[in-house]
Amino acid sequence: MHMGYLRIGELSAQTGTNNETLRFYESKGLMREPHRSEAGYRLYTQEDVRKVGFIVRAKRMGFSLREIGELLSLRVDREQSTCGDVKELAEAKLLDIDRKMQELVLMHNALQQITEACCGGDEPAVHCTILNALDDPA
Repeated sequence: MHMGYLRIGELSAQTGTNNETLRFYESKGLMREPHRSEAGYRLYTQEDVRKVGFIVRAKRMGFSLREIGELLSLRVDREQSTCGDVKELAEAKLLDIDRKMQELVLMHNALQQITEACCGGDEPAVHCTILNALDDPA
């Protein structure tokens, strides 16, 4: 084994991901093609551990893989990138999350309204207010 390198299982364990996810990140260009051992095993560095951690945390904040790719390129090119570039991406994500939250509130209210109208009893669902509300195009 090469000194200082991690195999995919070790990277997976250290980052709380799985092997398939790591290979997927590689296929999407989020991670570089790793070094290979003589036996063909993928070999990763501590920078790969940091990069996977970055990807995982960015995903938790709602960034898509495309957006994470943009963030990673800004991270790599810190000398040429500005805080403004990074903040612009983050603010766009915040607006997207706000829009989704508003949609969720509307969905919640509509579902709550038809659920409260339902008796929830043992009678047949022929006159179920929930099913009728979902059938009604109005």
